[in-house]
Amino acid sequence: MRREDQLELLRRGAINVEGRVAGSSNQALLVSVTLDGVTGLACYKAEAGERPLWDFSDGLWRREVAAWELDQLLGTDLVPTTIARDDLPFGVGSLQWWVDGATDDHYFTLRERDTLSEWFEDLCAFDVVANNADRKAGHILFDEHRCWAIDNGLCFHEEEKLRTVVWEYVHEVLPERLVAPLDRLARGEDGDLSFYLSADEVASTRRRAHELVAARAFPAPNEENDWPPYPWPLI
Repeated sequence: MRREDQLELLRRGAINVEGRVAGSSNQALLVSVTLDGVTGLACYKAEAGERPLWDFSDGLWRREVAAWELDQLLGTDLVPTTIARDDLPFGVGSLQWWVDGATDDHYFTLRERDTLSEWFEDLCAFDVVANNADRKAGHILFDEHRCWAIDNGLCFHEEEKLRTVVWEYVHEVLPERLVAPLDRLARGEDGDLSFYLSADEVASTRRRAHELVAARAFPAPNEENDWPPYPWPLI
């Protein structure tokens, strides 16, 4: 289904809860979405089902939507179509298009495939700018055709919290295709990010984009930071 059709279905479709996503820490739900005789599946993350965190404010679903917005700004096509709705069965939350037919693969089984190298470079840049604090290997899905980056709720913190399994590109040159969109973001073309993030979080996102463009290379883990550079568990 085209992205435009996915957006229309997610925004206007009737919701029916099918069940809980196994292993989800914040009660992610599988829902069916139906509009004009067309039905699709989505992952629903309600604010009401979130576990409180000491370092992230309530409303992690907003960061899921902001990740989609950032993906659109950068033109990286990493994140499944994601929207916000306030008329959902358990209250306000995010709806993300379901990745159908996902295999058992994850980052560590996929990273050696040459056909995916550009996708992973884009993901690395995306996570640096989003300040992703939880890029586990299992947060990368493969549907036998392409990869998708999911579970983006722990992003956009003002403080440096980058934790990822994708460190293969340390000091490698930033691909030229990413320079222009990152520079536009750094200069203030931040789209709808302010609908979902605080002013300081948006400013920090722009700053990270500027630093990445200025360096023209992927960063290394910050050894002076007490925050560990890898998530746990890794998968």
